[in-house]
Amino acid sequence: MDRSAQNSGTTEVRNGQGFDVTALEKWLEREVQGFDGPLQVEQFRGGQSNPTYKLITPRRSYVLRRKPPGKLLPGAHAVDREYRVISALQSQDFPVAHAHALCTDETVIGTAFYVMDMVEGRIFWDADLPQVPDAERPLYFDAMNATIAQLHRIDPAAAGLADYGKSGNYFERQIRRWSTQYLEDVEAGRVAAMDRLVEWLPSNIPPGEDEARVIHGDFRCDNMIFHPEAPRVLAVLDWELSTLGHPLADFSYHLMMYRMPAGVTTGLAGLDLAARNIPSEADYVAAYCRRTGRDSIPDLDFYIAFNMFRLAAIVHGIKGRIARGTAASAHADKMAASLEGLADLAWAQAVKAGA
Repeated sequence: MDRSAQNSGTTEVRNGQGFDVTALEKWLEREVQGFDGPLQVEQFRGGQSNPTYKLITPRRSYVLRRKPPGKLLPGAHAVDREYRVISALQSQDFPVAHAHALCTDETVIGTAFYVMDMVEGRIFWDADLPQVPDAERPLYFDAMNATIAQLHRIDPAAAGLADYGKSGNYFERQIRRWSTQYLEDVEAGRVAAMDRLVEWLPSNIPPGEDEARVIHGDFRCDNMIFHPEAPRVLAVLDWELSTLGHPLADFSYHLMMYRMPAGVTTGLAGLDLAARNIPSEADYVAAYCRRTGRDSIPDLDFYIAFNMFRLAAIVHGIKGRIARGTAASAHADKMAASLEGLADLAWAQAVKAGA
């Protein structure tokens, strides 16, 4: 089964992920303007971290994102931050789903959650966009490029997000955060390449000014809803990892698709890009630089190594949640199985950067 089939659509609420639908319906009647039941709940197949549900009523549908039940690592699954950033970016005409209400009262469904609009459109789970005609594929890549550039041009203060994260030393802080999370998640075990990266990365951060912009943290084609028929991004999803940070960290994470093997998350490596009419990595970087006023991106290999390490740390966390019985996706086992290969690939980027 391909990633699209694995992750698209909804299913019955999975065992251990259910809640009191009647209690939720009463809360929605109080907090969401225009809500009118009866309510039916289904769970989206996709999503590794925060369980996500489709709320269906006779007139319209909504989406609910919640913290997973069970033991959680400190600071993880911050749905309140997701709600805040979506609400703020909406005021800046950035494509996000309209957020209706946040609930931090865990007595309602057992964990904190928020509710937003259900945006109808297409999600592409594979970075080569196999559902798109060859002639149109560059337009979809350009839409992704334009969207992340638009995000990085937003002034955090103008969006009311000046305090959304710390300013300065972004890479140092992120490397320390993910290294600590990796080392403390003892149930997930240790990985040799990750141990090498934990040692190498903090000593090799590129010098220079540390910019601070709103960054998504997981900007990929499968975290975007496209217009049903046009190369236009209607909504960017999954803001759990968003913060203030260096925009090149965010863009290079998105750019990883060019260096990840096809079939692994959203990878393009190994594919004939020209035959698929997909822009080259160099052309994609040049388009982003043009939109954001940059001449180039020095130290790109370091940024890629950092992001692959960060992604491997996230996958390591998924492996830990499997061990603790709190994994949110039915396909978490497959994701966790990719950990060592991903860590090795991250180290290979570090070698390219001079390790």
